[in-house]
Order: sequence, then C-alpha cells, then structure tokens
Amino acid sequence: MVTILGIDTSCYTTSVALCDESGRLLSDKRRLLPVQAGSCGLRQSEALFLHVQQLSPLLQAAFAETTGQPAAVAVSARPRPIADSYLPVFRAGLCVAESIASALRIPCYFTSHQEGHLAAALYSLSANWQQPFLALHLSGGTGELLHVVPQPAGYQVEIIGDTDLPPGQFIDRVGVALGLPFPAGPHLEKLTEEAAGTSFRLSGSVKDLHISFSGPEAAAQRAIREGKTPGPEIALAVFDNIAKSLEKVIRTARRQTGCQKVLLAGGVAANQRIRAKLAPLHVHIADPRYAGDNAVGVALLGGRMFAQA
Repeated sequence: MVTILGIDTSCYTTSVALCDESGRLLSDKRRLLPVQAGSCGLRQSEALFLHVQQLSPLLQAAFAETTGQPAAVAVSARPRPIADSYLPVFRAGLCVAESIASALRIPCYFTSHQEGHLAAALYSLSANWQQPFLALHLSGGTGELLHVVPQPAGYQVEIIGDTDLPPGQFIDRVGVALGLPFPAGPHLEKLTEEAAGTSFRLSGSVKDLHISFSGPEAAAQRAIREGKTPGPEIALAVFDNIAKSLEKVIRTARRQTGCQKVLLAGGVAANQRIRAKLAPLHVHIADPRYAGDNAVGVALLGGRMFAQA
C-alpha cells in the first residue's frame, strides 16, 4: 500500500495525516497550540516553537496506526498559493517534511494551507468538483472570497472579496472579552444557547464583495464594557452578523461570476448557527471535523502529486 504523509503547521494547530493512493484517510492527528488564558493569540515565534514540540508525538501517533513507511511527504509550505505568501509558522512543518523526505529518500511535495482547506472540505463532502467554483475561506487569520479553478494537483485561486477583520478574529476578540478561553469559537457558540432573545443586533457593513467586521466588533466590545447587554445576547448577535454579511456577499458573487457552487471552509464554517442561517442558499459547507485546520487536505493533494510524478 502506498502511503502519503501530510503535514500542516498553521497559526494555532499542529496537524499530520496519512492517506493511501486511493485517497482513503488512514490517520488524522491534530493538536491546538496552547494559548495563555486571557490572551487573543500567539506571536509567530511562540507558535513556531510550539509546533516543533508537538510534531514529534503527533507523527509517532499517526505512524502507530499504519504499517510501513510513507512513499511521499506533502506539506503546506505557505498560507496561500501565491508567490509572496509567507508566515514563519509554516517553516516548522516544512523543515520536518523535508528532513523526513531526505532521510527516507522519498519525494517532498509542496502545497499551501489554503489549498489544503479546500481539498479537506471537498473530501468531507465526497465532492470532486472539476469546474470553477466560489469558496469562502473563513478562519481566525483569513476572511476571503475566492474564485477557484481546480487543477490536477491543486487549485488556481483568485481573491475576489475579503473582510477587513477575519471573522474568526471577530469571534475570538469578543469571546475573550466575555471571559471565554481562546480560541473562543466553540465557547461563544455554546453561550448562545443561553440567549433569551435576539433584541440586541450588530449592524453589518457590506460593500460589493467586501465585508467590514471591525465596526460590528467595536460595537460588541462597547456593549460588553457598558454591561447592559447579557453576554449570550452579544454572542448571538456576533454569529447573526457574520451569517447575514456572508449571505449578501454570496448572492452578489453568484450574480457577478455566474458560479453557483459555493464552498465554505475554515474554522468559522464549523459554527452551527452560521451553517443553519446559510442553509437556504444551498451552499456546500465542510463537515465540522474538516472545516478547521488539518493536514488531511495536504495529504490528499500530496497523493495527487505522487500519482502524476
């Protein structure tokens, strides 16, 4: 059996995965980077150091679930599939991937974190799209609307819309201000269950294919400081604001591009309230397990590259 190892070291998750030549997932191991209570994130130097610490035990756990050695290694070497895309954290995975490949004398294939998200999302939906489509990459570090053209071993990606503040960062800032752990997404979503109603709202700001979340975030922070609005109501307003803004952009993008298929990927796509609000638009949303950061898509793309070599 041919096995492909995938490695991804994003800003807040260390991930490794193994798949076979048919695209069957053999192992999927991930670990969040620890963040100090009350903090809204990590410096790149801190995150890189933590990845180095976490990669070895994750690799050991992944290899314990398979037999034999990998035939190739694939790694997300950069955030996006464009020439000047760079973040230091990806050097951790890149160095380990190249070292493994060199020691075992096997190929090392390079892809991007964003392409890994797209591949993992489509894998979770059992979808093999060959025609151009729209994708929303929504996370703590990215808020982008993409026009995607599938390639034999990856994706040609054009950014056609964006956000001034990544939606995941919007969620995390409000969550931490409410005293929730970082990353705050699941905790803020849980908090909405205590909301008595939807009287508190955050005004959205959408212009063409561009969304401003900085204004709603400032309004949410102001409401927290004033203490007049319960936390659950603020949490509910955050997710409703994101969902309504995305709905407007999706409708506009479909009209402008003619592409009707829309894929949602990234950690924010795991939020159940956002998923429910967008369901009437018939968008394709990654399974929550594969919406957040993972190395599954990276391994799958590596398998495609190996098959073509």
